[in-house]
Amino acid sequence: MVSLKVNIAGLELKNPIITASGTFGYAEEFEDFIDLSQLGAIIVKSISLKPRQGNKPPRTVETPSGMLNAIGLQNEGVEKFLSEKLPYLEKLKTVIIANIVGDSTDEFKELTKILNLQNGIDAFEVNISCPNVKKGEMSFGTSPDLTFEVISTIRNITEKPIIAKLTPNVTDITVIAKSAEDAGADALSLINTIVGMVVDIETRKPVLGNITGGLSGPAIKPIGLRMVYQVTKKVKIPVIGIGGIMNYKDALEYLLIGAKAVQIGTANFINPRATIEIINGIRKFLEEKNISDINDFIGTLKL
Repeated sequence: MVSLKVNIAGLELKNPIITASGTFGYAEEFEDFIDLSQLGAIIVKSISLKPRQGNKPPRTVETPSGMLNAIGLQNEGVEKFLSEKLPYLEKLKTVIIANIVGDSTDEFKELTKILNLQNGIDAFEVNISCPNVKKGEMSFGTSPDLTFEVISTIRNITEKPIIAKLTPNVTDITVIAKSAEDAGADALSLINTIVGMVVDIETRKPVLGNITGGLSGPAIKPIGLRMVYQVTKKVKIPVIGIGGIMNYKDALEYLLIGAKAVQIGTANFINPRATIEIINGIRKFLEEKNISDINDFIGTLKL
């Protein structure tokens, strides 16, 4: 038997496959397709302090080897999450991670205080890709100082694991990663989407209502791999790889370069069983290679 168990910041996951926030809803949407208890962890759709309407449509568009989305972090706010979504999530036999967003450090602070009281939430993934309205809409994750500010503020509130989700839209992602680690993050997840744009030559207008959106899918995997590799060499905390993982081979590439786990995102839109197929594919690969523990494969890239 092959062991797929991994440990992320004290959380024992039965395997390294995690659902990426915003691509898996609140899990209930996928219960007719897969056994949710087989997943290593579920990261729910972003939660904000107050309801968010999101951006005007169109919000998604396909691109070569990927897609752009500009949803705008639409959600019904923390109160409805607690009353309508969390009761279902609490029944699932897997790790539940809350992805949290805020327009200011104060919003992150208040949101964490509320969610920290919930036993059904095992960890926080902090989306520092969102803009700080008090700093001229600068994204938290593009500034080492703002990254440190929001992560350290949350660290002072909760003892639950904190995972900082990093944006690739920076000059040097290792600087941001080190700042998050220094502020008390227990793990990092990267990369978030890359800012992109699509235009229509017939209408001469942007296709997305927001003009720009986040690029995801196979097109960004080489960038995700490069950034994950760089960050694993700079920090001591676990790194969760994200970006263009469509099958078990893609997932193994991230694990090979040092990611402790991976998140599956765009693949969920194409194949609702992608996560389970990736888990099975990894298990079969390790069996064929006579590797009994996935941790004996993680980080074994030969240079």
